[in-house]
Amino acid sequence: MREIVMPRLSESMSEGLVVGWLRETGDEVRRGEDLVEIETDKATVTYQAESAGRLEIIAGAGETHPVGAPIARIGAAVAAPDVRLKASPLARRLARDNNIDLAALNGTGPGGRIVRADVEAATPPADGRAASVTVTGVEPEPPRTAKVTAEPGVRGAVTVVEPTTSQRTAAARMVEAKRTIPEFTATTEIDMGGCAELRARIAAITGAAPTYNAMVVKAVALALREHPRVNAAYLDDAYHLYGRVNVGIAVAADNALLVPTVFDADTRALPDIDRATSALAERARDGLLTPADLDGGTFTVSNLGMYGLSEFTAVINPPQAAILAVGAVEERPCVRDGVLVAGRVLRATLTADHRILGGADAAAFLARLRELLTEPLTLLLGGRSDP
Repeated sequence: MREIVMPRLSESMSEGLVVGWLRETGDEVRRGEDLVEIETDKATVTYQAESAGRLEIIAGAGETHPVGAPIARIGAAVAAPDVRLKASPLARRLARDNNIDLAALNGTGPGGRIVRADVEAATPPADGRAASVTVTGVEPEPPRTAKVTAEPGVRGAVTVVEPTTSQRTAAARMVEAKRTIPEFTATTEIDMGGCAELRARIAAITGAAPTYNAMVVKAVALALREHPRVNAAYLDDAYHLYGRVNVGIAVAADNALLVPTVFDADTRALPDIDRATSALAERARDGLLTPADLDGGTFTVSNLGMYGLSEFTAVINPPQAAILAVGAVEERPCVRDGVLVAGRVLRATLTADHRILGGADAAAFLARLRELLTEPLTLLLGGRSDP
């Protein structure tokens, strides 16, 4: 009999919530088969069986247990080939919720993998009309409970919602940041005319232009490489300077703010960063991020320009030394060589931990960032491009 313990799925994880089991006690499971959904401090993920055998569940759905605590047992291995149906975790969850047999579906994903659309197409409508399915992804989880007061008071009926583990963790980290970090802010205004021209030239050649956000992430990464104290943290009364430049990008998903990571952004080519940021944002909104996607960040970029905000201040993501808040690229009158012209301007605000960064450090970093975006050809030099 082999014990299955609560796994450590992220560096900061100390406990996990059993969201739900995908198999039942007594079921024969195969190695690599999706077994249980676990909510950590960062994400809700599907954990797979590490061995084959008969399942005995110890921890029920809704229970929270520390890392290393037993949550199930698997008995003697079954004499069956180690083959399992290929389906995404989201497809498995949707099929389970709608009592659909995955084995009866034909997968349209890569390699015949069953994906969300396949399950949606097989979901019968509730009232005889065309099927309309609301899907909740693996991450973020919806609030677990909601209670409405029976007697409306002067404020009307009150709905009390219990936050998810990731929401509680995010709230605690924000409180920690405001309580323990002596922060200051510095703002710069960047002429994005050069970036606009470069995007137009790239689009004319390749048919697609990198987003402004990707250009900012690339410029941030190059600036961080030159200013290592910004790519750092103040921990245990010491400076921790990170050897890799891993830029986190804040993404607003349903019921949560997620920060997936673009690893080694300083050495990656601009087109690769463009693909990576778009893919991470999409996976975050679809609930397909893993703990590995959310760990390892050394600096964070929060971009609310798509909402039309000109400028805002972001809260530091502990234990990082700083976070950059990026506003919209706006058309404004600018003076170039003594001539008033129409220009494109972006405002960026750095929130910094004063225990590790001084005003001069922040100013130097923002100055280099401004240089890189004003003359953006440097963003195209070097860097690898992942397949």
